[in-house]
Amino acid sequence: MMRKLAKQTKEVAKGVQDGVRAAFRGVLNLVKSGSDIQQVQVSGLADETIQDLELMQHFGFTSVPPAGTQVVVIPLGGKTTHGIIVATENGSFRVKNLKNGEVAIYDSSGSTIILKNNRVIDVECDAYNVKCKTYQVTASEGATINGDLTQAVGSFSTSGDVTASGDVSANGTSLSTHKHNEQGDGRPTSAPI
Repeated sequence: MMRKLAKQTKEVAKGVQDGVRAAFRGVLNLVKSGSDIQQVQVSGLADETIQDLELMQHFGFTSVPPAGTQVVVIPLGGKTTHGIIVATENGSFRVKNLKNGEVAIYDSSGSTIILKNNRVIDVECDAYNVKCKTYQVTASEGATINGDLTQAVGSFSTSGDVTASGDVSANGTSLSTHKHNEQGDGRPTSAPI
């Protein structure tokens, strides 16, 4: 009885094995990103070109890997033409020398978001745009903006004091050098003391 069961199991396993082609590496040539699941062209083993493989990505994350990116293809049902890509890697652009436990998001232009150890997030880019209905930052120990010019469009309100080491102007009138006519004789006053 056991010998017969072992033989049947071996035959079933061989049938499954015959229908499965092992995962393989390839090189991405191009991506079509207009559909629900991206379709890619890959150069596979023995210079075979495989069309319209599905590029599977985790929910909430998507990218269009550049040509030359290495991929891992799993042929479903043993058919190369019905493969899915489950991993991509492009060492030319990948952020290198991260510390153990750190995470990076990057693109081919060099923009990066790095989740560093000790609860630090570094963002590097040429322009940082946020579009939202409301925006709130809570910085319990302070906030610093370093820039040649900081502008706010619209009204500005504060519930605390405003301190400036340079001049403050309101509607073209300098707080430190403005003059006005004094009460009484109407002569101009001196600048503020």
